[in-house]
Amino acid sequence: MSQVPQIKVPATYIRGGTSKGVFFRLQDLPEACQVPGEARDRLLMRVIGSPDPYGQQIDGMGGATSSTSKTVILAKSEQPDHDVDYLFGQVAINRAFVDWSGNCGNLTAAVGAFAISSGLIDPQQVPENGICTVRIWQKNIGKTIIAHVPISNGEVQETGDFELDGVTFPAAEVVIEFMDPADGEGSMFPTGNLVDDLEVPGIGTFKATMINAGIPTIFVNAADIGYSGTELQKDINSDADALARFETMRAYGAVKMGLIADIAEAAARQHTPKIAFVAPATAYTASSGKEVAAGDIDVCVRALSMGKLHHAMMGTASVAIATAAAVPGTLVNLAAGGGQRDAVTFGHPSGTLRVGAAAEVVDGRWTATKAVMSRSARVLMEGWVRVPGDAF
Repeated sequence: MSQVPQIKVPATYIRGGTSKGVFFRLQDLPEACQVPGEARDRLLMRVIGSPDPYGQQIDGMGGATSSTSKTVILAKSEQPDHDVDYLFGQVAINRAFVDWSGNCGNLTAAVGAFAISSGLIDPQQVPENGICTVRIWQKNIGKTIIAHVPISNGEVQETGDFELDGVTFPAAEVVIEFMDPADGEGSMFPTGNLVDDLEVPGIGTFKATMINAGIPTIFVNAADIGYSGTELQKDINSDADALARFETMRAYGAVKMGLIADIAEAAARQHTPKIAFVAPATAYTASSGKEVAAGDIDVCVRALSMGKLHHAMMGTASVAIATAAAVPGTLVNLAAGGGQRDAVTFGHPSGTLRVGAAAEVVDGRWTATKAVMSRSARVLMEGWVRVPGDAF
C-alpha cells in the first residue's frame, strides 16, 4: 500500500467574534498554494476537513458549522496606505468548494491582532501600551477596514472584560471600522429601491430590502414568512422544508440583485448573498437562557449563513443591519421604528449587539461612509497544521 507523508504548514487557530478559523501567512503556504487556484482550494479544504459527506469535518479543523468552516490568508499589503491584505475563504462542509465571494466580519476582529503577532506589521507602529491601528485591505470585496487592537507591554492584549453575546468568556475589546462598506460596484441598493417585491415562484411574493453593505443581504419581514423574529436555531434548522424555502428565496434575490444570472448559480455562491428576516422589538429567551427584554433592543433580526440559521449574527451582516437601519424606509429601519438613526441594537439568537453606521444621500443615491462595531478575538492554538503531502 502506497503512502505519502504528511507535511506541516505554519498556522494559527483563532476565535474572532462568534466565529473560528485557521489563519495563515501567505508566505508560509506551499508554493503552489500561494496563488489562487485549485491547489490552494484543495489545501484549505483538506485543512478544514471537507468535503465531508457525513457533515462533521472530523478529519480536519472545521467544526461542521458555517461559523467554524473558515480560513484566512494574510500578507503585507500591496495597497498604498494599508498594512495588511486579508483574504477570506468560506469552506463548504459537504461539497468540494471554497467560496471567495465575500468577507467574514467576525474573523476581521482577529486580522489586526494576527498581523501584529506574526510580524506583518512594522514593530515601530506598535505602542508599548495603548491601541495599535491596523489598516486592512479586504481583498475579497476590495474595501478598507480599520482595526483598533489593544496592546499591553508591547504585545496584543487578548484578555479583558468585554462581553459579546454568542461567546462564552469575556475578552479584550477590538473596535472595527468598515469604511465605505457598500459591497461591490454600483449602488448600495442594487435594484434602485429601498423595498422591492421579491417574487419567488411556488412560494410567494415578499417585500424585501436588498442591500450591498458589509455583505450582500436580503431582508424580509418575519411576519410575511410565518415567523416572529424571535426564533432560535432549533426552530429553523430542524425544518428541512423551511431551509429549502429560504435557499430558494435567496437564489431569486441573488438574481434580482444582479449577483448571478440564473438561480442555478446560487449553489456555487453559498456565502453571498445572505438572507435575513426582521421584526419589531419583542421579548424572547436567548439560546444561553438569557432573557432579552423588548426594551433592550430596537429590532429583532435572524440571518442564515451557508443554508442554516446562524447561532448569533455574522459580522458582515451586522454591518448590513446597521446600514439598512440608518436609511429611513428600509424594512430594517421600519421594523426598528423608522426615522433617522446612527446606531441600532438588535436581538439575535444568542443575545444582543449594538452597531453604528453613517449613511447619506450623495448625487441622488444612498451611500454609507462607515459602520462601526466592537468584537473580540483570541488565539486558541498555534503551530502547524498537518495535511497529507498529496492533498493539493
